[in-house]
Amino acid sequence: MPTRVTAVINQKGGAGKTTLAMNLAAGLARRGETVVIDLDPQGSSVQWASQGSAPFPATVKQIGGKWDARTLHQNYRAYQHLVLDCPPSVESHASQQALRACDVALIPVLPSPVDLWASLRLPQEIEEARRVNPGLRAFLVLNQLEPKSALSAAMHEALAEFGVPVLTAVVRRRAAYRGAALEGVSVYQMGSRGAQAAAEIEAIIDEVITS
Repeated sequence: MPTRVTAVINQKGGAGKTTLAMNLAAGLARRGETVVIDLDPQGSSVQWASQGSAPFPATVKQIGGKWDARTLHQNYRAYQHLVLDCPPSVESHASQQALRACDVALIPVLPSPVDLWASLRLPQEIEEARRVNPGLRAFLVLNQLEPKSALSAAMHEALAEFGVPVLTAVVRRRAAYRGAALEGVSVYQMGSRGAQAAAEIEAIIDEVITS
């Protein structure tokens, strides 16, 4: 089975890229060998995995320097799933190569028009990447959505303006996600405390990755 590559990308920091990438990888690890490639110089994914009392379900590695889609696939072909945790800059070599290498790009955004507008370069970068990676699919993922809160009219307008489809599955604001990061585990490893969060990650996987 060919390796499936998912990039979690946003040019804005604080959107929840690493939280989504790590928990997504944990869910994918239940389906096959999975590796998180930490492309952020800050190394947040590596740090997350190294501080847990239990082994993280997915392998986590950090790479830097110059690389391309071909070498990425060659070096990690033993894995069924690759999750790329991208740096907060679409202009970086790593982010541009990630878009050229991935099957799916997930763009976590906070439910605020200001946060979404801060990411307006991304649709252009996605279209540019499709010149060499025509099969690339990209989706917005609403992150830290307040339970039972409705999106504002301004947010709906901003989403329409962005021009990238929005996943039906959303990530809500839950203590489990913060707890998982602090404990160095995934929400899947937290038992009943993480069950609702794990169900949200499963919904994302079912909607775009294993569909």
